[in-house]
Amino acid sequence: MMSTPVEPNASDARVVRIAGALVEARPARHAFLYELAFVGERQMVGEVIRLNGETATLQVYEDTRGLALGEPVRLTRGTLTAQLGPGLIGSILDGTGRPLQRLADLAGDFLAPGAAAPTLDPARRWTFEPSLRAGAAVTGGSILGIVQERPGIAHRILLPPNVSGVLARLDSGDFTVSDAIGELQDGTRLTLAHAWPVRRPRPVMSRLAGDRPFITGQRVFDFLFPVAEGGSAAAPGGFGTGKTIVEHSLAKFSEADVVVFVGCGERGNEMTDVLHEFPRLIDPRTGQPIMDRAVLVVNTSNMPVAAREASIFFGATIAEYFRDMGYRVAMMVDSISRWAEALREISARLQDMPGEEGFPPYLASRLGQFFERAGRARALGSPERAGAVTIISAISPPGGDFSEPVTQAALRVTGALWALDSSLAHQRHFPAVDWGTSYSLYADACSRWFAREVAPDWGELRADLMAMLQRERELRDVASLVGPEALEPRDRLVMDVAAIVREVLLQQHAFHPNDASSTIQKTYALASAIRSLYRAGLAALESGLTNEHLHLDAARRALVRLRQAPADETAAAARDAQMAAEGVGKAAGAHKPVAAVAAGVT
Repeated sequence: MMSTPVEPNASDARVVRIAGALVEARPARHAFLYELAFVGERQMVGEVIRLNGETATLQVYEDTRGLALGEPVRLTRGTLTAQLGPGLIGSILDGTGRPLQRLADLAGDFLAPGAAAPTLDPARRWTFEPSLRAGAAVTGGSILGIVQERPGIAHRILLPPNVSGVLARLDSGDFTVSDAIGELQDGTRLTLAHAWPVRRPRPVMSRLAGDRPFITGQRVFDFLFPVAEGGSAAAPGGFGTGKTIVEHSLAKFSEADVVVFVGCGERGNEMTDVLHEFPRLIDPRTGQPIMDRAVLVVNTSNMPVAAREASIFFGATIAEYFRDMGYRVAMMVDSISRWAEALREISARLQDMPGEEGFPPYLASRLGQFFERAGRARALGSPERAGAVTIISAISPPGGDFSEPVTQAALRVTGALWALDSSLAHQRHFPAVDWGTSYSLYADACSRWFAREVAPDWGELRADLMAMLQRERELRDVASLVGPEALEPRDRLVMDVAAIVREVLLQQHAFHPNDASSTIQKTYALASAIRSLYRAGLAALESGLTNEHLHLDAARRALVRLRQAPADETAAAARDAQMAAEGVGKAAGAHKPVAAVAAGVT
């Protein structure tokens, strides 16, 4: 949770004011902003967030009930840091890095104020295999060796970014996270773990362009609204629109090496479901449990509000640490609205000038500081490697109003909007993504990757189906007035095929073993067959057939079979769907003269 405290200030401060999670203490002559402190007789963890003369205002990350005036406040001359090293994978931490399972084993199911335990188990021993020898020159971020933390995840032990020198020795063997595994010639002691301040982004060698998509397994995102690897996306939606399910699906099925899931202010039962479900989930790529590549940061709605503010930065620091190893990291935040509400509550207690809807004026800048920690980068040190942190954040706007301050502030700094619509959710259309409101600024950059890796016409296919959905939305208003039968045959075909796009391509069954996640190849096959269906139907209409004679139902059934086909049957199902799509209208045209059909159309 923090670095080893140094000698405290000469005279400890005393509590002079208490307002919920905020505590004022003085004298604090030598305190500095964001300094960590232990508050009261129970040694509750707090952080300095304002200084006024000799008075320091602290936000306390624990329940302050029972705290009395005059109790001591010990300033540590350190900041809130994350302990980074073997043992992070599979762990369940609170917003300040305390391991919840270990605390439960020590003190029971309810956290008492002042309960403390280090993030990493100090007694557990890890087998370290060095990759360097004595005499090697190393710079910050260099890989010293490997610890096999979990199957499939090689935990690369990094030299801290602010350390460099020449190796005097580097040992192999079994070590705890605090044991010396070697030292530099200047006497610097090397260990398996190191600490890093959570509010300071970890440095990188260089930033890289986000030209590769973050593959999610959800067709509506991968096909219509892709987010780049190292990009950021906001997913706002009202109550019941499936924000949490979307994030859970991304955590399970996205092409990420490591998942950092931050439950920020969510209901306890939802996080309980996550804690029960994740250990039972099997990663289809590795055959190992999802927890073998996940870190959970839990700060539920009944936990102290101040810890929410730190939880997303704590999660970002862990994500950056695995990025520096060269891994692709997906960071999920559920939800950023609860984090903003914590800022508003603390700001009100500080008596700051309120901004829109009571949120502090610095809401947008704080959000920017967080989302800027996403990115794809070349890591410091050697060997050369690149990693990425992709941030997906749910937003819970009151009443589903996207004009509220948190949503608008997030949209200014994220590259994709996945707008979740309550009307689609009520129709049982999931993911309930509004294709008319959503957008992606990464689509053009990612289309080059799709054209190279999947199919050259990916971008054209996406544009065609997007245009069809847009046209259907326009025609729906007309059809509601005059009825669909009064539309032109071509427009009726657009509405029929767009319905197939919505119900077969964009909709997914979260509990179907073959449809919960969709490969890029299956997504392309579905979209390509639907476009062929439209083109074949258009040709049939031009040849004189009517809409009633088009075999859309047969093609639709073939598309549904493709959508639900297991991996080893996808290729055959794709061929069948393509043939069914191209055969629309052919059988009907065989029995009816074209002149008669044309007369019927006219």
